[in-house]
Amino acid sequence: MRYFQKIIIALLAFFSFESTKAADPFITTEKNPSAITLKEKTIHLSFYVNIGLDKGVLRSVTNLQTDFEKVTGEKPTLLNQITSTSNPVIIIGTIGDNSIIDELVKQKKINPNALKGKSEKFIIQNINNPNDQSKDAIVIAGSDKRGTIYGIYEFSKQIGISPWYYWADVPVEKKENLYFKKGIYTDGEPAVKYRGIFINDEAPALSGWSKATFGGFNSQFYEKIFELLLRLKANYMWPAMWGNAFYDDDPKNGELANEMGIVMGTSHHEPMALAQSDWHRYIKKYNLPNVWDYSKNKTVLDDFWKKGMERSKNWEKLVTIGMRGDGDEAMSEGTNISLLENIVKNQRQIIEKTTGQKPKKTPQIWALYKEVQDYYDQGMRVPDDVILLFCDDNWGNVRKLPDLSKPLHKGGYGMYYHFDYVGGPRNSKWINISPIQRVWEQMNLSYQHGVDKVWIVNVGDLKPMEFPISFFLDMAWNPKQFNSQNLFEYTQNWATQQFGAKHSKEIATLLNRYPKYNRRVTPEMLDSKTYSLENYNEFETVVNDYKNLALEAYRIYAEIPALYRDAYFELVLYPIDACSNLYEMYLAQAKNKRFAAENNIMANYYADKVKKYFERDSILQNKYNTEIAGGKWTHIMDQMRIGYKSWHDEPKNILPDVNYVTENEKTADKIFQEKNGFVSIEAENFSRVNESKNIHWEIIPDFGKTVSGITTFPQNAYPNKDENIYVEYEIEFSSVGQFNVELLLAPTLNFNNNKSLRYEISFDGENPQTINFNGHYKGELGKWQAEHIVRSATKLPILKPGKHKLRFRVLEPGIVLQKILIDTGGLKPTYLGAPQSEMK
Repeated sequence: MRYFQKIIIALLAFFSFESTKAADPFITTEKNPSAITLKEKTIHLSFYVNIGLDKGVLRSVTNLQTDFEKVTGEKPTLLNQITSTSNPVIIIGTIGDNSIIDELVKQKKINPNALKGKSEKFIIQNINNPNDQSKDAIVIAGSDKRGTIYGIYEFSKQIGISPWYYWADVPVEKKENLYFKKGIYTDGEPAVKYRGIFINDEAPALSGWSKATFGGFNSQFYEKIFELLLRLKANYMWPAMWGNAFYDDDPKNGELANEMGIVMGTSHHEPMALAQSDWHRYIKKYNLPNVWDYSKNKTVLDDFWKKGMERSKNWEKLVTIGMRGDGDEAMSEGTNISLLENIVKNQRQIIEKTTGQKPKKTPQIWALYKEVQDYYDQGMRVPDDVILLFCDDNWGNVRKLPDLSKPLHKGGYGMYYHFDYVGGPRNSKWINISPIQRVWEQMNLSYQHGVDKVWIVNVGDLKPMEFPISFFLDMAWNPKQFNSQNLFEYTQNWATQQFGAKHSKEIATLLNRYPKYNRRVTPEMLDSKTYSLENYNEFETVVNDYKNLALEAYRIYAEIPALYRDAYFELVLYPIDACSNLYEMYLAQAKNKRFAAENNIMANYYADKVKKYFERDSILQNKYNTEIAGGKWTHIMDQMRIGYKSWHDEPKNILPDVNYVTENEKTADKIFQEKNGFVSIEAENFSRVNESKNIHWEIIPDFGKTVSGITTFPQNAYPNKDENIYVEYEIEFSSVGQFNVELLLAPTLNFNNNKSLRYEISFDGENPQTINFNGHYKGELGKWQAEHIVRSATKLPILKPGKHKLRFRVLEPGIVLQKILIDTGGLKPTYLGAPQSEMK
């Protein structure tokens, strides 16, 4: 019985230890007796590390010093021995490296079972009397190098440093006091062994930015990338590869990755730790045949692959094996499975000769991308220790998963996923189109099928994929923390981390909704034909969806503290505003085409709107590239998104085609219906317009109280007696009688030496009445001025039901018509006028 009691006690101890997760807050600004003071006015914090600490861990410790300084204004001291002090100390190290951590294990102040034999795990806990000179201390201990680093950055995140502080300019909230809530905290071990990103399709945006900022994709650039990955608890990366070669571009790149703790790989079509650009540089340097075909150029390829392995042999990596065609293309049609299996066999021999170890000692991966999956389906196999990397269809839809009813591949499985893609039918490179709901559903599907060795996602230029990157990597660490019902909670927590709690729910709604809208159709696939103008008001509806989202985004932008606005612009406002603008542009193009086909003057109005929205896209891009964060992000939004004709992109955006109508008289099929005893018409919705060579009509968008206003230009041009400058409105009447016709006009004064402004109004051109709506003005302030509107009314007859034309003719310039109201017996008084009537 005592034996079983001991087991139960041990299990309870184990589960009580594991039950406290690092996601639980252990940092507070509220003082309480059970908390350890980290920072107060008279308290100075120190870090203790052993001499000879791993360089990657020490780099993270140094970053934590800087992070504390950003938050508190004071930089902790770095010690190599603990001195007698009442000030708090944080002890940092890795178990098993003969450090103070091992000494604390011997003193039974740390449970060794929490870390020994674990992978990438950390614990953060308080201990009493680490030596005779100190009362309390906090320990950040890792099971290995990366475990320690993750613990350091977890501490950093909890004191208030976002992982995106550099890449999205998330500001740091200053705090005078910090306290550590006593306890033991851990995030456990990662569920997925290799978790990372692929920087891809990086020209012209990220390549332009990196060149301007760092001089290219060099070690200065990758230092920032690697730090971000570690702060997000990632450990794996495929580097930029368009015209780039990671190890060759900067000899420090490989060394830096290994030092910082990043496992390097190469993309699905770049075997043996070599980039595609390495191949082209290699054959040019040695004047060798450019034949990427193993059946024809085996000796050259084997020697090339050998050099790749020799160059990287001392660094941690996951080696891609196999072969695709040069430039991420399919192999030739005659490629056979036996040849590909022989390629893998020979590559593994090269690995063995280079490393002096059995091939299985070097982690390897075989990507089943596109046609390579066909080889697998046809029976091609690789050794048991090699990880099989399944892929999505480049659009976020998983292509293949393990058959759980059959024996599983011993090396395990991975998934190559896409947030960015170059290929047919059109590229998707510019903006985030990946709602986390879809990412969760597909990656959970993958995980439930045993895909837990590698999760890597193509993130394009990195920006602006910040939010889905965070989610993908958090899910890779622990997929089981997510379910269909808590995804919005995650989004709100992420928004809180970047912007504080006050607007987090509203911001989360924006982050949740805009990629949902983008997933309806990617911005690159969107055009004037995507949505229907005629059926169910579809195009207007989706445009209003985005406009309302943009309006809400701007409202929050105006309310958040100024220090958050750069980050908010990058993470929230720009992707929403730019996409909303894109939708409005294509709606305007669709209307331009429709009105042009009808030979309607309105085509010109919408043609101009297309140009306006196209110009505004450039203004938004320029703001991102040159103004945000003091001009930090030059070129980062250079990616083309307007004017796609095929899968590939052009060097710059292309203005959509528009058509102009030049006839004097233009018509459109708009017939308003009398209903509920009235007719209401917004002035811009005329069915016919007549102009002259000297005078034309224009719509002034957003003029006045409702939609717009219409008036004549030039504003100093007075119509001659023989110039009929008018607009007409077609109306279907079911009633007859003498009806009150009220025009809502801008309160323009009789600026023309008190001569007054006059218009002429009639039905069907019969018995036109001339109205002088402001000739009585004598300088006093009238009600119509205070209300910013003139209500000018007259009685006109309708003698028979059916279709009639209301003509509004101006006799002077400067008259701006906003709305027409016709009371047939049921018009109710309103301040803005009844909503517009239905059109036939």
